[in-house]
Amino acid sequence: MAQKSTFSALFGKSPFKALQTHMREVVECARDVEPLIQALADADQAEVVRVKDRIFEREAKADKIKNKLRLHLPKSFFMPVDRRDLLEILHLQDTIANRAQDIAGLLVERKMTIPPFMQVPLIALTARCIDTCEHSLSVIEELDELVALGFRGLEADKVNGMLKELNDIENETDELGMALARTLFEHEDDMKPVSVMMWYRLIEWIGDLADYAEKVGDRLRLLIAR
Repeated sequence: MAQKSTFSALFGKSPFKALQTHMREVVECARDVEPLIQALADADQAEVVRVKDRIFEREAKADKIKNKLRLHLPKSFFMPVDRRDLLEILHLQDTIANRAQDIAGLLVERKMTIPPFMQVPLIALTARCIDTCEHSLSVIEELDELVALGFRGLEADKVNGMLKELNDIENETDELGMALARTLFEHEDDMKPVSVMMWYRLIEWIGDLADYAEKVGDRLRLLIAR
């Protein structure tokens, strides 16, 4: 009984509220990658550090929410979904915040300068990857209605449509990432090998924001299909 009281005090009657709260904080981390890249394009290292610090703070806040949910979610809690499914979605959401933190840490540690030929496509890739995270959040915000209606009916149809759009946006990020990688390949001979390696890694990590956001949606799609 004490465990349930602790859970209710933290999250109310539903763990889905905590999942939504966590995803909102996760997406705040992802959003800050855009001003981070813009500061890098502006060669404003002080701003890069400021945004990095903000991302780290938000990632820590998301971690606290995640840890509380993991710790206080009763194993016997009656839910319309399996406890393991809930924790899997939580983990996937967490990877988005972690990757935003990775990106911020790399840019501060390496003090990278964006080559002119990369600036416009890199900013475009970043913005579209954040769009994917935003759309994934919109899907998670529908959890209340989905649960109330038993993952069926018009609400399920609505969310499936949103998930299709999420996949489409993520596909666009794949195309933008591949195009940027090809552009980088064309300029490899003019750059230091270590810099080339770091830029490929950064392109991959920014793309990961969209990939993980899509995986959150894919996991939710499985719940609807059951």
